[in-house]
Amino acid sequence: MRTLKFLLMLAFLLPLMAYAADIPDNLEPLPEPPPPPAGIEGDIPEPEVTITKRGEDTIEEYRINGELYMMKVTPKVGAPYYLTKEDSNAGWSRNDGVAEPVSIPKWVLFRF
Repeated sequence: MRTLKFLLMLAFLLPLMAYAADIPDNLEPLPEPPPPPAGIEGDIPEPEVTITKRGEDTIEEYRINGELYMMKVTPKVGAPYYLTKEDSNAGWSRNDGVAEPVSIPKWVLFRF
């Protein structure tokens, strides 16, 4: 019981002791970080976005180097959702927002 009281008192006093610590007067600001190496900034391609209307739905297609990798579907009624390409051989998986998409195993068991 004494040990528990001591640990509780220590748990409450440690933050107070850290707050009361003196800040040295000779602090200097950190130097600016060096610029990135040449050629790094241009390596990330900007996606091409194509917006089309199909009926009452709005579809935004995202492409990099001409390859379609994601679509955002905004229906007239309901929340927008995303269709993302899982890999080059698989189809599209639906993602409804902040939740992680469900990854379905796609093992090849038999080939004919």
